[in-house]
Amino acid sequence: MAFDPHAFDWIGDDDPAPESVNPSLWRQSQIIRHGGLFQLADGLYQVRGNDITNLTVVEGTDGLIVIDCLNGVESARQAMGLIREHVSDKPVAAVIYTHTHLDHYAGVKGIVDADDVASGKVPIIAPGHQFDRYALGENVIAGNAMARRSFYAFGGFLDLNSCGYVTGGMGIGSLKGLTVSYIPPTDLITETGAKREIAGIEFEFLYAPDTEAPEEMHIWIPQLKALTCAENANHSLHNIQTLRGARTRDARNFARYLDETLERWGEVAEVHYGPHTWPVWGNEQVTAFLESQRDTYKYIHDQSLRLANKGYTPLEAAELLELPEELRRNWASRGYHGTLHHDVRAVFTKELGMWDGDPVSLHPHPPVETAKRYVEFAGADAILAEGRRAFEAGDYRWAAQILHQLVFADPANTTARELQADAYEQMGYQAEGPQWRGIFLSAAKELRLGVQPPPYVTASRDTILAMPIDILFDFLAVQIAGDRAADVDITIDLDFADIGEQWTMWIRRGVLNARRGRDADARLTVTGPKQALTGVLLNPATAEKLAGDGTVQLTGDRTALAELTAILDHFEPTFPIVTP
Repeated sequence: MAFDPHAFDWIGDDDPAPESVNPSLWRQSQIIRHGGLFQLADGLYQVRGNDITNLTVVEGTDGLIVIDCLNGVESARQAMGLIREHVSDKPVAAVIYTHTHLDHYAGVKGIVDADDVASGKVPIIAPGHQFDRYALGENVIAGNAMARRSFYAFGGFLDLNSCGYVTGGMGIGSLKGLTVSYIPPTDLITETGAKREIAGIEFEFLYAPDTEAPEEMHIWIPQLKALTCAENANHSLHNIQTLRGARTRDARNFARYLDETLERWGEVAEVHYGPHTWPVWGNEQVTAFLESQRDTYKYIHDQSLRLANKGYTPLEAAELLELPEELRRNWASRGYHGTLHHDVRAVFTKELGMWDGDPVSLHPHPPVETAKRYVEFAGADAILAEGRRAFEAGDYRWAAQILHQLVFADPANTTARELQADAYEQMGYQAEGPQWRGIFLSAAKELRLGVQPPPYVTASRDTILAMPIDILFDFLAVQIAGDRAADVDITIDLDFADIGEQWTMWIRRGVLNARRGRDADARLTVTGPKQALTGVLLNPATAEKLAGDGTVQLTGDRTALAELTAILDHFEPTFPIVTP
């Protein structure tokens, strides 16, 4: 079973918030848990509550247009089953990805057959010039680190109860063990005003890059007077910097493209539907919602830089800034995904970089060395006593901070670990943002029980095989152990026979580079289909077997592959976070 909606029945509609859940997050979760098939307008439907994302369907005269595909094949297939049973059995005429994040494309093979896309029968429409690069590169190249952080932020290690995972704030949650699929888009939207007519329905697009995703777009359906701003407008504050890890976003662009959307369609839109949370109906309400979202992001951007220009550091500014009351009291501006605190710090990162401007933070000692010096200076007993005093006083932030020194200096100190876990637990219970809650409660669990195994795999076969070849080499390059590769000299030509591309790859001075073409001095040439060559590059030990059965051809010095194997690093998915 991929998903049991009854697993959230303990979140009762009329139940007061438990002491272990922030009341604001509890109220959001009471709304989020209501799922099913919803009709938003004539011909416009959503399936909500079977995944962290919504699946939206527009019924055309002779086909269905599916907007966003959920987080996996199983949830997408179940959602389409509801559509088939209660709305229409018309064929899928097109799929639209609103942006480059996995939870909006990963279920595509539960909606459409890849052969129908390849034949041109079903287009996949998506924003941007480099959709594949951003969609696949973000989730793979730094994928191991991102996955580990994601399991913390999205509660992957937590049980579903009032002392663990509640909801994702933007949706019921990311389901565990889903099949992640990918089909590259066939029709790219690269300019605002582009239009497509599909199954008798006209769609108009507003290209909104460098916002919530590197490639994103808003969609207007004039016949239905229906609008989506993708994830640039939600019933939650979004991330300017994700806690799972991704490139820092531009809060100013959120505001800029929301205002352009209002200028184009604000006077006529009657329903706003999003890929997360619930719709807004009525022109006055839609306009107010989008204006509030626009002004929230612009306030965060402008006021963060105002304080930066007054000499505040990111943390100081985050502690000081509050939204104006009208925005602060708007549910859609609350921190159910991003939070004001870490969004303010993200604006500093985006505009000013990683250094906070304080010389002491420019070249500090690493965490373990710092911790040992604190313990040598103050003494383990004194640090433990201060941590206990802070905890008993309800100063959980300071308790966690000071006990961090003792845990990193002596991770075997069970008393310090338990007390720090208690502090993190209370911080999690207090947090309005579900990602802060997830991180603090996951930290508490690992301090008590040790590092937990990954609850599911994030890098799928589809994702890796669909990578453009240059991204494939980027993925391989971050696996090269630079110290072991410092003195090697390897040049390999690769002939991707099924797609007619030739590349040469070389490793010197600890660096892997690649470019199109051949090198007359290459030590080895590997020829075969892209799928097989991908396997050879990521696991060179498989080359001999593949050559033996005729899948690939190896011409030249095969010892180059053994040398490549020797310099490839291994990424442990359970690296420690709360201990050194």
